[in-house]
Amino acid sequence: MLRVLHLTGSPVSPFFAELSTVYGRGCLGAAADPARYEFLVAHVTPDGRWRFPADLTPEALAAAPRLGLPEALGLIESRSVDVAVPQLFCPPGMTTYRALLDALGVPYPGNPPDVMALGADKAMTRAVVAAAGVPVPEGRVVTSADPCPLPPPFVVKPVDADNSDGLTLVHDRADYHAALDAAFACSPRRRALVERYVPPGREVRCGVLVRSGVPTPLPLEEYPLPSGVRPRADKLADDGGGSLSLVAKADGRSWIVDHDDPVTAAVQEQALRCHEALGCRDYSLFDFRIDPEGRPWFLEAGLYCSFAPTSVITTMAGAAGIGLAELFAEAVTTAARRG
Repeated sequence: MLRVLHLTGSPVSPFFAELSTVYGRGCLGAAADPARYEFLVAHVTPDGRWRFPADLTPEALAAAPRLGLPEALGLIESRSVDVAVPQLFCPPGMTTYRALLDALGVPYPGNPPDVMALGADKAMTRAVVAAAGVPVPEGRVVTSADPCPLPPPFVVKPVDADNSDGLTLVHDRADYHAALDAAFACSPRRRALVERYVPPGREVRCGVLVRSGVPTPLPLEEYPLPSGVRPRADKLADDGGGSLSLVAKADGRSWIVDHDDPVTAAVQEQALRCHEALGCRDYSLFDFRIDPEGRPWFLEAGLYCSFAPTSVITTMAGAAGIGLAELFAEAVTTAARRG
């Protein structure tokens, strides 16, 4: 039996902590198998403290004592964890907290901290995959002092944010500085990427799953573009009180692309190039815009998987005949053997 630690929460903000909790709760429920795993939970709160609740219900989280970092790491070490599943989506969660697991000698599925840091920087990711021959739209990294670098239409987005936060499609140069302000408000480093807008065609994501050491592209997932881009509201819903719900899989908001669709093979080829160029491990996920001529253009990477039923890689794997239980089992056993 594997002792599996689910690492959730966020030291950054209530939003990231809640996002992680929603996905983590889904994984705990869907992957539970008492005959194969013993699940433990470690939850990081926005004040940087740690809790070790029985599960991720609000009651269990509230009842768990708060611990400092030395106590928390000592407790993890004392519990002889075989493998961890990191589910923190904030920048420190994707990098620093994975490095903590490395320091403890606790293996985990997914990408190591350096690859996560690379994937979280949209400008650096573009540069690396472009050098590998993957088409990327023309783009420039700008600060508040820089003039508008491209003729409209173009997209302005933070270099270091996710979930479409701070993203604006600009049709008029007069709106450039307002779009910059929106991007900077979501960028800890106040850096924005101005990127040529690929004419409305299609937007898809492609996951890559490493099975028996071989990177294998998964079926594509496609999204509607009524406004020309995918806004945050197409991914997450907030009830106003801090509770998040996942809406990306709601009716009409996403669908699996037919394997025989001409765009499938072209996108899968570019996704494999991205996976290799970025040095990904176990799995990866990439967004592409398809222009009216059917050519795929790389947009960004999302190098994480929560193994919840609504996770993108889980959905793609299911379309390929790989159920969540099988996907999770392969991920944690491969990581445990690596450790």
